[in-house]
Amino acid sequence: MDRGKPGSKMHILSDANGLPLLVGVSAGNTHDSEGLKPMVAGHQTRHDPHRGRYFKPERLHADKAYDRPDLRKWLRGKRIGVRIARKGIESSERLGRRRWVIERTMSWLSGYRRLSPRYERNPRNYLAFLGLAAALCCYKRLIRLTT
Repeated sequence: MDRGKPGSKMHILSDANGLPLLVGVSAGNTHDSEGLKPMVAGHQTRHDPHRGRYFKPERLHADKAYDRPDLRKWLRGKRIGVRIARKGIESSERLGRRRWVIERTMSWLSGYRRLSPRYERNPRNYLAFLGLAAALCCYKRLIRLTT
């Protein structure tokens, strides 16, 4: 948490390959862990009509900022496996094997000129440009996989 910091924070929920599934924006002076519940709750599961089952996230990897007992309990209640480094106990190096994926995704999104310094005053406009950048990242990955 950065007290008194002006600006905003990007919250990104991605898959194991780094494709952004859901993006969000919060104030710059809020704690990172405050954005986890809306992101997970906003993630819509896909339904396979032929097999009659839902696809839901199996595991969540996060850094030490998300190490709160209420978040762990909430995620267990949703039957999502938790892999969060514990403060003062676990090193971030072991978790870094998975965290680089989201860091790479953040780098992809920050590479768009409209997003790196925030020009938009209205948070809805900034969120719209962030969503557009996420869609472009998914499109670029699709083109690379199909050609």
